[in-house]
Amino acid sequence: MNYRHAFHAGGFADVIKHIVLVRILIYLHDKPAAFRVIDTHAGAGVYDLTADEARRGGEWLTGIARVMQARFSEKAMPLVAPYLDIVRSFNPQRGLQAYPGSPLMARALLRPQDRLTACEVEPKARKGLIDALRRDTQARVVDLDGWTALPAFVPPNERRGLVLIDPPYEQKDEFERIAEGFAQAFGKWPTGCYLLWYPVKSRRATDDLARQVAGVAGTCAPAGKCLRLEFSVAPQAAEPGLTSAGLLIVNPPWTLAAELRAILPELEKPLGRGGAGRFRLETPKP
Repeated sequence: MNYRHAFHAGGFADVIKHIVLVRILIYLHDKPAAFRVIDTHAGAGVYDLTADEARRGGEWLTGIARVMQARFSEKAMPLVAPYLDIVRSFNPQRGLQAYPGSPLMARALLRPQDRLTACEVEPKARKGLIDALRRDTQARVVDLDGWTALPAFVPPNERRGLVLIDPPYEQKDEFERIAEGFAQAFGKWPTGCYLLWYPVKSRRATDDLARQVAGVAGTCAPAGKCLRLEFSVAPQAAEPGLTSAGLLIVNPPWTLAAELRAILPELEKPLGRGGAGRFRLETPKP
């Protein structure tokens, strides 16, 4: 399994993940106190949709390209607009040529008092991220493995914030590592918000991960809360490649579930392949 960001930039999984990311960060704006964003597997920052990696799969054509053309209801549009505005800011000319990754999405929503820590060890991706954030006093690129950085950087000085865990899933034990890494970090910072991304390839693996994360989150009442979101664009056997992806959101904003119930039904048609997509949004049990 390989989910390197460059090959899948702007695909359906990015759209879902980044809409959730933006909604969480906007919620954090409600209080003036500073927050920190920690991105454990940050990637290159900005992706060229005309480059070989993005063109090879063309996932952005059935992802962000469709969403940019979609019509949203009066209820959903204000919730989706901040995300779409960030994408447009990287495409000042007509058409789509670039797509911002998670660290640049987050950077777009930092206030003067907020900070970003982005971890990336792959040399090419790290160089791209450094170039994208060069001379940015609010953002720091760290040459450190995300699994090492995860427990090392929490709790942050700001005491409020979000940890995004989005590994490439190149190793067979990645699901075990994400569960263990989250447990370590949560033990040190149980009031932080955590956003864990995963591909849906094995139902047993994803269900086990959700149970483990929910179990850890549930040890810290009342802060320990968890949402599970999965979005599928086609039946798994119908197409090769990734057709379903999920997010576990620990300590989500109290507004997030209702916002997602307004947004997600309106993404099923534009993101679906050969028919409407489908989603599930629930509170997982330990």
